[in-house]
Amino acid sequence: MKEALKKIVEKLHQHNSEHMAAQAFGLSEDVVYDVLVIAPSFSPYKLHMEDTCKVTTLKEGAYIAGYLVEKDGLKIAWIKIGSSAGNLIDHMSLCAELTFKRAIFIGAVGALKEGFNPGDVCTPSYSISGSYADAYLMKETIRDNMLFEKVFPDMKYVDKVVDIGKQKGYDIKKASVFCTPSVALEYTHLDEIRAFDTDLIEMETSSFYLMTDLFELPGIALLVVSDNSASGVALVGRTEEQQAKYDYGRNVILPDMILTLAAEKK
Repeated sequence: MKEALKKIVEKLHQHNSEHMAAQAFGLSEDVVYDVLVIAPSFSPYKLHMEDTCKVTTLKEGAYIAGYLVEKDGLKIAWIKIGSSAGNLIDHMSLCAELTFKRAIFIGAVGALKEGFNPGDVCTPSYSISGSYADAYLMKETIRDNMLFEKVFPDMKYVDKVVDIGKQKGYDIKKASVFCTPSVALEYTHLDEIRAFDTDLIEMETSSFYLMTDLFELPGIALLVVSDNSASGVALVGRTEEQQAKYDYGRNVILPDMILTLAAEKK
């Protein structure tokens, strides 16, 4: 853990109580988790992981929840959070005193270019920070900003995950991502967003990779394509074929990759 994250935790404790991950998500500081899964809106039940794993609901709030997913000795801490960069930064910060070996972000993503179809699973080659929340995280003063800066993951680990997926028969695509602070307003600024020439659009991956860097742990974002504004595939109103492909990406590839990466020794 980097000093910057230690300072965040210290200030949180100064103004809040102890054991924040337990209070928010029911997760224990005494357990070594193989993976921390961070998922805006996706619960393990939504991915039907209870069919192959033991899933325990630890805590449910108005819009966040904590779960423990267990299989063959693996222990996966799972936090369901609200969308947006701020939510991700806040709730990963609450987990800073947990012990876990790697982090996996999972979520849905919209495509900005043709060639991406519902159900395709992608991982960022880089993410463009479109939210001011990242400046609060990374800059010495909030008068500075890092709007539209590129945030890069650890490509060595990304390539390793892509290779693991390939061995299992999954084509995990590396793609660039624009991180928007608003879903409703992205459409009115779509031409400006497309000018950044990214392949995909979602809300949190720039913040996720900034946080995993502070944690000094391996991290990967796995995103399932839900819609494509370039080819006219709507988020609401998919065809039966499109829905079946989306369900395969979300309910088969994502759970299998989570369990596979959790079992990795290094």
